[in-house]
Amino acid sequence: MTNREEKMKMFCFQCQETAGNKGCTIMGVCGKKAVTANLQDLLIYTLKGISILREKLSLEDRLKNKELHEKVDYFIVNSLFITITNSNFDDEAIKKAILLGINLREELKNVLKLKSSHDSTLFKIKTLDEMITKAQEVSVLNTINEDIRSLRELTIYGLKGMAAYYEHARNLKFENPEIVMFIEKALSATLNDKLTVPELINLVLEIGKYGVDAMALLDSANTKTFGNPEISKVSIGVRSNPGILISGHDLNDIHQLLEQTKDMGIDIYTHSEMLPANYYPELKKYPHLAGNYGNAWWKQKEEFETFNGPIVFTTNCIVPPKAEASYKDRVFTTNASGYPGWKRIKINPDGTKDFSEVIEIAKNCKVPIAIEEGSIVGGFAHNQVVQLADKIVEAIKSGAIKKFYVMGGCDGRMKSREYYTEFAKNLSKDTIILTAGCAKYRYNKLNLGDINGIPRVLDAGQCNDSYSLVLIALKLKELFNLESINDLPIVYNIAWYEQKAVIVLLALLHLGIKNIHVGPTIPAFLSQNVLNVLIEKLNLGTISTVNEDIKNF
Repeated sequence: MTNREEKMKMFCFQCQETAGNKGCTIMGVCGKKAVTANLQDLLIYTLKGISILREKLSLEDRLKNKELHEKVDYFIVNSLFITITNSNFDDEAIKKAILLGINLREELKNVLKLKSSHDSTLFKIKTLDEMITKAQEVSVLNTINEDIRSLRELTIYGLKGMAAYYEHARNLKFENPEIVMFIEKALSATLNDKLTVPELINLVLEIGKYGVDAMALLDSANTKTFGNPEISKVSIGVRSNPGILISGHDLNDIHQLLEQTKDMGIDIYTHSEMLPANYYPELKKYPHLAGNYGNAWWKQKEEFETFNGPIVFTTNCIVPPKAEASYKDRVFTTNASGYPGWKRIKINPDGTKDFSEVIEIAKNCKVPIAIEEGSIVGGFAHNQVVQLADKIVEAIKSGAIKKFYVMGGCDGRMKSREYYTEFAKNLSKDTIILTAGCAKYRYNKLNLGDINGIPRVLDAGQCNDSYSLVLIALKLKELFNLESINDLPIVYNIAWYEQKAVIVLLALLHLGIKNIHVGPTIPAFLSQNVLNVLIEKLNLGTISTVNEDIKNF
């Protein structure tokens, strides 16, 4: 650690594992250094300045300078994604993003004659020291009022999750400029000292509305490009060829990798949140998509050692490797992800990815070592479950299914997360678990059986596929002719870790779903007063013990 790093202050409380459930002040529990945290804070501040300049532009205004605005749109969305927990640890990449942001900001002012007197639209920096000094001037803690700070950060974290989903859709050429316009409106609002607590609460709930729009856009992008997910048995063992392991969330990347590795004697394995790629018809048709290797993101330091082949991160969920890690020289990143020393996937002039370097490494690697055997079943997104609707309705009417438990969200390292495994084990056998996100790894390999042929764990897919869980609930509401989605026998017991879980929660709240329980801890960025409002207005709850919760639910 350098003298600069020893003296540097940081403050970050955006993830569930933040130190003491208060905030990381020396180094992030995620492995993020103080300098990285400061650079990410400054990148967000740079985005706020750009947003102030563009906020009042109409959609028609943006179409007049389409090339410039598309460039800025991508920069805003990608930069928000860069700052998500475990996404990018590469200080040089973040510094470049800050400087690019300032250049884009100035281009907006020069080309469009946009003006503002706010510091975020005016500041200039070049060196790392200047960046750190400026970052500490605009840090989270500089908002003195705890409730205002809480709501501003809840706003930012919701936007980060929304941006992640939007970027995946955009990578498949599905866009909605109104979502980016709202992101700018909300970013600007976090610098408006005139906004009151009630006004900021309304803004937070509006974020949920656009979060639903972003998830719907991504759902449309994925299904129209790769087909509707279908019930699929996914191998968790290994084959006899060398392999490439692909992690993260971006389906466009795994599609390109599969296409470029056809007939090469190399198998492609999914990891963590990429597991649901195995459910899509246009991806599972590749015979060398071998299945899923490993578990949730936080076990990667051990599981990457046994995989033996190269690893590709398409998004967040990076865990910094040990200094002696055998795999550290064969990891690649792309999109918003990054880590110092790891290679970047090359981008062709037409925007497609060039995986040739990854492929050449894979050819000379040993076969993966098996760490599990057998298979798991998934693919229960909304289209597939609707096809099972008659069977599900019959099981509900007969009493075979008494209740549904939505247990989506994120997994993490804390021992307290064993709660979700025990909760699933102890549910009565007349219940169904609906899940999405990597939280499923706490119970998706348990032998929980089925109800009249319907598996008791229905995996809809990635964290963004929580949208599917809502559509399933809305379909059941329609079938039973109920007035409210809250009249259904559904309990929401959501695990959270990072900011994509925040946008999922806000989307559920926007849709009017009440009595959502969040764990394993309450977010540190929620002040007591803000938490009280969420509890009183929306019946947001916490978890306690497995037995108490099952009894109360």
